[in-house]
This record gives sequence, C-alpha cells and structure tokens, in this order.
Amino acid sequence: MRVGALAAIIVALLIGQLPAGAAKSSPPTPILLAAGDIADCSLNGARLTAALIDSRPGTVAAIGDTAYPTGSVSDFSNCYQPTWGRFKGRTRPALGNHEYLTAGASAYFAYFGHKAAPPGGYYSYRLGSWHIVVINSNCDQIGGCGPGSKQLRWLQADLAQHKARCSLAYWHSPRFSSGPHGSDETMQPIWAALAKAGADIVLNGHDHLYQRFAPLEASGHINPERGMREFVVGTGGGPFYHAVTKIPSSRKIVTSRWGVLRLKLGTNRYYWRFLSTPNGRVLDAGSSACH
Repeated sequence: MRVGALAAIIVALLIGQLPAGAAKSSPPTPILLAAGDIADCSLNGARLTAALIDSRPGTVAAIGDTAYPTGSVSDFSNCYQPTWGRFKGRTRPALGNHEYLTAGASAYFAYFGHKAAPPGGYYSYRLGSWHIVVINSNCDQIGGCGPGSKQLRWLQADLAQHKARCSLAYWHSPRFSSGPHGSDETMQPIWAALAKAGADIVLNGHDHLYQRFAPLEASGHINPERGMREFVVGTGGGPFYHAVTKIPSSRKIVTSRWGVLRLKLGTNRYYWRFLSTPNGRVLDAGSSACH
C-alpha cells in the first residue's frame, strides 16, 4: 500500500469515516447461554452441560438452583466450581429455592459477589441492544412479589428507565409450566409488569425439563404479536422431571435430556436453539421478531 493511501485511511479512522470499500466491522451478535437446576455432585449432568458451553462464546445465565442440595459453601466448592464454575467470569446468576436452604442464600452471594446484587438478588444489565432483567422468585424471602413490594416497584421503575426495542427477563420459578412444580401464580404481578412493558422473552427453571410456549400476554392467553415467549430450561444437570399436565399454549416439551438454551440476540430479532448433551444436538430451534 502506498504511503499516501495509508495516511488517508489513518486520517479517516481518526475522524470516524472510512473510504469506500473499507467498511467498519460490526460487533458480534450477543449470545446468551441459559439453564437452571445445575450442579448436583451425585449426577454427571453439570459436567456434560458445561462441556456444551466450553466451546461456545456468550454470557451465561444460571437460572437458580445452581448448587445442590442446599446451596452451601461446600456445594458451590465441590459441585458447581468444578463444572460451571469455569464460566464464573461471564455468568449472570439468578436465585433458586435451593440457595435459600443455606440461611439468607449467604453462600450464593459470597460465591458470585456483587454480580449477584445482594441482598435482594434482582438486577438488570445490557447485552448488546437488549435489556436483560434478573428477578428473585423467592418472594417470601424478600418481602413479596405483589403490588407494593420492593422488587415489583424496582422492576416497574427499571423498565420505565431502560427503554429498549428488545428485552428479556429470567428467574427460577416459572409462571407457566407443565412439570410437577407447575405454574407459579405468585409470579403473576412480575409477569404482568413485563408484559405491559412489552418484554419479548422470559426464561425459567425449577421444573427439570425443557418447555417452550407460544407468545403469551399478561393474562396467559396467546398473543402472537405482543406476547412474551416463555422457555422453561431446568436442564442444567439436576435429576430429570416429567411433564404431568398439558398446557394448551405449550409448543415443545423435552424431558429426560440435559441441555442448554442458546439465544442469539439480534437488534430486532432473536434465534433460539436447545442444545442437548452430550454432543449439542439441536432438539428445538426457531426465531421471532422483537415487539
């Protein structure tokens, strides 16, 4: 390259303009890798799902019940750390019910530190152009999730402050599920607030299976244009559950398989793949536009 041409490109870079044919490269599309109900020392599941994440870039969403059986210091050290612990630097966790079997979920907060947002355990962050909200579904531990509760008031303010074309929320206990834990009605105020704000995706765990729903509005009725698509991904490595009921809005159920949900979060569209162990076989896939 001539010295003059090189100088022209350097000047163009400094003023933020490149000559024709030398377009700026776009940042990579963000990836979210999600599952809950993860590390049980008596099972091999967490090791297998961790192997799926090893070769894949992206932010890791650990959707509660991260370390069995009681979320103790020992459970995190012996069960979680040797498996999903190697992704700690890129993990954004949510609380499950098993973390609270250790008083105040103290071992969880100690392990994940400030990223776990103590003491309430709810927070939000940006991932590319997406707004991501993390909720604590252990309502009794934090003063409730209903009208007037601190968490619901925080959520409403957070959603009002962070306007985004695309948004996603995750927490442990699902508002809707065909598994034995079933649909958690205590999460309805949280669900309704997200629906009112136009959120696109909700991720949950708790029932140890994979389930995808049609887009649902605040009432739980199908709304393809404005509804939120819920995924239950309690497949991180805990013991398997089976579906015990069929919810009409359910579109896909996978049982007896560990796996990770891979979400590619584009500027106005998202793409999902449920990757199963041991080799990442895709058992569910699709895409949808943001609202």
